Amino acid sequence: MVKKYGLLSWAVSFIVLACHPKPQAELIIHNAQVITLDEALPTARAVAISRGRILAVGADSVVMRQRGARTRVIDAGGRMVMPGFIEGHAHFMGLGQSLVTLDLRDATDWRDIVQRVANAAARADSGAWIIGRGWHQEKWRRPLTPHVQGYPLHNDLSAVSPDNPVLLSHASGHGLMANARAMAAAGITADTPTPQGGVILRDAHGAATGVFLENAETLIYDAYHRYQQQQNPGQRHKNLMKQLTAATRHCLENGVTTFHDAGASYNTIDFYKKALAADSLHTRLYVMVAPDEKLDVAHFKKYKLIDGYDGMLTVRAVKQYADGALGSRGAWMLAPYSDQPGSVGQNVTPMDSIARVARAALEAGFQLCTHAIGDRANREVLNVYEQALHGATDRRWRVEHAQHIDPADQPRFARLGVIASMQTVHCTSDGAWVPQRIGMDRARKGAYVWRNLLNSGTRLANGTDAPVERLAPIENFYAAVTRRLHNGQVFFGEQKLTRMEALQSLTIWNAYAGFQEKELGSLTPGKRADMIVLSQNLLTVPENLIQKTKVLLTVLDGKVMYDHLKKGDE
Repeated sequence: MVKKYGLLSWAVSFIVLACHPKPQAELIIHNAQVITLDEALPTARAVAISRGRILAVGADSVVMRQRGARTRVIDAGGRMVMPGFIEGHAHFMGLGQSLVTLDLRDATDWRDIVQRVANAAARADSGAWIIGRGWHQEKWRRPLTPHVQGYPLHNDLSAVSPDNPVLLSHASGHGLMANARAMAAAGITADTPTPQGGVILRDAHGAATGVFLENAETLIYDAYHRYQQQQNPGQRHKNLMKQLTAATRHCLENGVTTFHDAGASYNTIDFYKKALAADSLHTRLYVMVAPDEKLDVAHFKKYKLIDGYDGMLTVRAVKQYADGALGSRGAWMLAPYSDQPGSVGQNVTPMDSIARVARAALEAGFQLCTHAIGDRANREVLNVYEQALHGATDRRWRVEHAQHIDPADQPRFARLGVIASMQTVHCTSDGAWVPQRIGMDRARKGAYVWRNLLNSGTRLANGTDAPVERLAPIENFYAAVTRRLHNGQVFFGEQKLTRMEALQSLTIWNAYAGFQEKELGSLTPGKRADMIVLSQNLLTVPENLIQKTKVLLTVLDGKVMYDHLKKGDE
């Protein structure tokens, strides 16, 4: 929610000071098209910063009066200045890992992936695991043969990497491909039982193909984690720091100053605290506790932290999973899949278990954030929320993804005060094959229905789900305002967001989704000084040029953390 100052008369040349009279700014950015995301003063020309807070916003001539002998002044050259992007749903350490392992998102076909694994195996020590992420069989250019249910077989991977276990996570994060060495390390045989809520794909003879979906992934991940535990603590810490450093650098380069981390273990949260104490983490984190931790009132209260480490770390939410992903046909649907009539997907966590976590979260003052992609999953989660909340509409509980929602359930989000935490880029990334999965009619009525939700009064949050998709807020913005697929078609354009709504969904709306709208999300005097300079104005640049927009400067807590302007200092 945008903070309003009803007693003040704002004008472009008017200035509001957030602290005592005549303070000296440490940093001034001027000659800019400032888009504040504050309804009280939507636009300005300059911003002054002092002690990590926004000191003043207004006209150049007025803001420049805050200049002192030691003030750094940056000329934005008429470019757009806006609040730093708030990533509404992604995976921080997963992002870091993806940046230091095989990135398969741009793989054109299965042969391309096999070759990349072969190259990695040639460089790897014998026995070392080869990790990759991002493949998606629906996006390959060549038809896959042989296959089982559209997925490849492990044989090619096993041939090129006989001495190294291979674990390649699906783009959705809800499936993986393993080679023979990895399956041997996990003890997978023809007799291995399938975990509840999971799928081990098998061939006609009952042998595992190498594809493990939803809860069956844990069989391979457990083997990988055992391998990691064999490393000495120093090496494990070094690997974690490498991932964290890569993630925070990538955030700053893309203008992301706050990151909603959708599922971190207690050990990872402790690691974040150590990194912050050592001044090694330069991204604000809003953390959801991972679903495989001890989720009780005692642990929630122990780890609850609001604006810790000078506003850099908040832990007040918990993640749950109701279903899987549409790409793996794991999303829990009300009716069977159009391209797999015998399946309605997976309920990966029993709903009574989610209800128990809901009661503990409510007692501990935690926000509940439940992954729900299919229309059945969304309905069941809303049912649990409605029963747990007993009419309270101010808890800001969230449904993560909210991709496919039956028309009867769409108004329930607003009625229950539930935030639809969606990822607009999923629409444009997946839209080309969604009608094949669920049929054109279901897609039209319930897929990525952002406009329907907004019109019903629902609050939205927006993210990229990185590393499922690229951490690219500008691409996400483009997806929100165009819904244009890679083939040029528009996926039910009546559900688009306006450009201002898209900006809000990446800033102030995400701040609200994290209870941080009084501190973050707009360039308002007194708020934390997180902002970026862009090469183009996202509100006015022609649609076909939106994705060419670059982040030129990122300011976090009043400090310039990424500078690609290369000129402008005075």
